[in-house]
Amino acid sequence: MDLMSNESLFQEALTHFPGGVSSPVRAFRAVGGTPKFFRKAQGAWFEDEDGVRFLDLCMSWGPLILGHAHPDILAAVTEAMSEGLTFGAPSRRELALARRIKQLVPFVEKMRFVSSGTEAVMSALRAARGFTGRERILKFEGCYHGHSDGLLVKAGSGLITFGAPTSAGVPKAIAELTSVVSLDDLETLERTFAEIGSELAAAIIEPIPANNGLLLQRPEFLQRLRELCTKHGVVLIFDEVISGFRVAPGGAAERLGITPDLATYGKIIGGGMPVGLYGGRKDIMGVVAPDGPVYQAGTLSGNPVAMAAGLATMAHLTPAFYAALETTAAAWATAFETIPGLRCPRYGSLLWPLFQDGVRRSDAVQGGAISTYNRLHKALLGQGVYLPPSGYEVAFLGGAHGAPELAHFQQAVAAVAKDF
Repeated sequence: MDLMSNESLFQEALTHFPGGVSSPVRAFRAVGGTPKFFRKAQGAWFEDEDGVRFLDLCMSWGPLILGHAHPDILAAVTEAMSEGLTFGAPSRRELALARRIKQLVPFVEKMRFVSSGTEAVMSALRAARGFTGRERILKFEGCYHGHSDGLLVKAGSGLITFGAPTSAGVPKAIAELTSVVSLDDLETLERTFAEIGSELAAAIIEPIPANNGLLLQRPEFLQRLRELCTKHGVVLIFDEVISGFRVAPGGAAERLGITPDLATYGKIIGGGMPVGLYGGRKDIMGVVAPDGPVYQAGTLSGNPVAMAAGLATMAHLTPAFYAALETTAAAWATAFETIPGLRCPRYGSLLWPLFQDGVRRSDAVQGGAISTYNRLHKALLGQGVYLPPSGYEVAFLGGAHGAPELAHFQQAVAAVAKDF
C-alpha cells in the first residue's frame, strides 16, 4: 500500500465516512487539528503515517492493559487464526475464558459472550426486563452505556421524569421508558425509588463513571442504590466495560465490596479484539434463549480469536501486576499535576487530567476547564504525547508504561507547563 500523509488520508476519509471517521471522538472536533492515522504500535508507543512516534495514553480506550502488540497475545491470536477465524459454533476457548472470568468474578454464575460493550448492555437490559416483567429502566446522567436507543437519554424537565432523547433517530416512546437521575444525588435517588421503584426492571450504572470524565462516587451512594434495588426487586446492573479487570481482578465490584445482579464487560477481556459479555445471577440469566424466552444471538459471539486474545491478556492479571500498576499510575498522576491549575483524579490506572477540582457530576464540569484541556492536548501532541482527543475522556495506563515512558512524559510536561 502506498504511504500517504495524515492530512491526505483524512481528506480521502471525509469522502467515505461521516466526519471522516468510524467513531466520532476520533475526528478531533473537540481539540482541533487533523486526526492521526496510525500505522503501527508497540508497547506504549505508536507511529502515525507521517512517521512520528507518540506515547499513547489512550491504549485503544482501555483494552490494551498490557500495551500494543504484546508478544503473548500475538502468539495466542496467531495460533487461534491458524485453526480458523470463526466457527459460528462453540469452541474450547469460550469455555477457557469463561472459567477464568468465573474465578475472578464469582457472582457471574452464568454469562453470554457478545461482540461489543453496547451489545452486552443492550442484552443485559433485555434479560432484566424478561426476568422482572417490567419495562422501565433507571440510568444516571453522566454514565455512558453504549449507543442503543434506550440509553441515549438525558434527564427531562423535572428531577424524576421521562427521559428525552439525546440523539436524533431515537424514538421518543423508547426514551420515555428510561428514567434519569443525576449522580451524587441521594435525595432524588430515594424519591425515584419511592415513586416508581415498582415499575423498574433495572438500574444501570458505571460503578466508576469513566465515560464523561472520571466522576468518582461516594461509596454510600452506590451502597444505597444496591439496597434500594433489593428492596424493590430491581435488577442492579454494573456496567464494567471500562472498569472490569482494570481496577482489580474482580473489577469495581470487588474494590467497592458491592455485588450487582448482572454486570457487563468488554475491552480487556478481548485483549484488543472486539468482544463483550454480560452475566451474573443464574436465575436471571436463565431467561436467555435457548433456556428462556429472551432472545439474543450473534454470529461472531465467542469468536475464537477474540477468546484467545482475552485469555492471553488475563493470564497476566495477577495481584502483583495490579499492585505495580497502581504505583505507576500514582506517579503519572503526580506528573500531570505539575502543570499549573491541573488536577488529575485517579482510580487505579484510570486518570482524568482536568483543570478543575472535586467533580462528581457531569453537569459540574466547567467549559473553561475543557477549553484549557484542548490547549493542553495540542501542546502535548507537539511533544509526542497522545492524550484522549476530548476533555471528557479519561486516560488509560498499562503494563507497558514503564520508567522510560514516564521520563518522556515528564519532559513533555515540563516543556509545556509554562504556558498554563
